[in-house]
Amino acid sequence: MKISESTNLTLDIKTLIIIIGFAVSMVSMYAKLQADISDAKLLPKPTLSATEWAIKDELIRTTIMQNANGIEEIKNKLNTIESRLYEINK
Repeated sequence: MKISESTNLTLDIKTLIIIIGFAVSMVSMYAKLQADISDAKLLPKPTLSATEWAIKDELIRTTIMQNANGIEEIKNKLNTIESRLYEINK
């Protein structure tokens, strides 16, 4: 393909409409996004009270401890299984 001064570029009405429609949709999407951003800037920031913080902290700590206990139980079972396998392989 060689592009020069004599190169002809033809566009039909359908292609022009598609290009214009795409451009209009991009501009409207950008405007909507900017409006949403400006609205979000006006909203108050969420606050987390000391009580909520303490409750969430306690929940997280409890969950971690439960997971640690579960992992310890799994380790004990795995050790039992390993010792039984060792006895079988003797």
